Amino acid sequence: MVTLRPYWMTADNLIFHYQGCSRRAHIGEGGQTSLFRLAESREARPLSRRAEHVGAGAGGAWQLSVVGGCCGMSGLTLLCAVAALLLAAGGAIPRPEEAARMARFVLHNCDWGALATLSAQEGLRGHPFANIFSLSDGPPGPFGGSGVPYLYLTDMEISVQDLEINSNASLTVSLAQTPYCKKHKYDPQNPLCAHIIFCGSIVKVNDSEADLAKKALFSRHPEMEGWPKDHNWFFAKFNITNIWVLDYFGGLKIVTPEEYYSVKP
Repeated sequence: MVTLRPYWMTADNLIFHYQGCSRRAHIGEGGQTSLFRLAESREARPLSRRAEHVGAGAGGAWQLSVVGGCCGMSGLTLLCAVAALLLAAGGAIPRPEEAARMARFVLHNCDWGALATLSAQEGLRGHPFANIFSLSDGPPGPFGGSGVPYLYLTDMEISVQDLEINSNASLTVSLAQTPYCKKHKYDPQNPLCAHIIFCGSIVKVNDSEADLAKKALFSRHPEMEGWPKDHNWFFAKFNITNIWVLDYFGGLKIVTPEEYYSVKP
């Protein structure tokens, strides 16, 4: 088993660190993930591997899970682990003109966000109240994102008590929680350290959606499964009505929910 931690995906490369050295793996045209063995002879051979996420967000480490084939061969363990990283990490960060894709990309690569409610607490009634919540729009990997922010909540939580009075809220997620901004030395307030602001409401998911929410959340936050049962946890989602994207200079970009859900992350 080999564990690698990627720095980030650029337009056509995955930069990662292994045994004290920075290394590079190529990604195919159009930002699409291509799995290739980069042999010393520069020969490229397709690989097929599965990766297991063992870290947080886009900056988490990934472990190679062997399905069979080349990783059992001497000298190819690292190369296969690179292939698994490529498969798991997905495409490169979207360009600034792809605001809807950027919104989907940032959400999918974030494991938590700041949820702001209107406080119902005595002495704070009507004031904004921001709190941190774990979230997930689907299992990690390039094909796991639905774009729907799912949450695991209990009415014992102070912000949930606010939501019981007024379900309207805003949710902010930022690449500041990934290695991308640190690698480029971007301050979290720098527009190039992309962040997304969602406005909408929190609603409980129905029975038909509960399994999807459970898979999305527990795949990223396995600790949740062991949280106290007597806290009456329930699955909820952020029902998006407005989206603002800040990922470049020149101000916020407005994305409609229709645009957001119609693009591939």
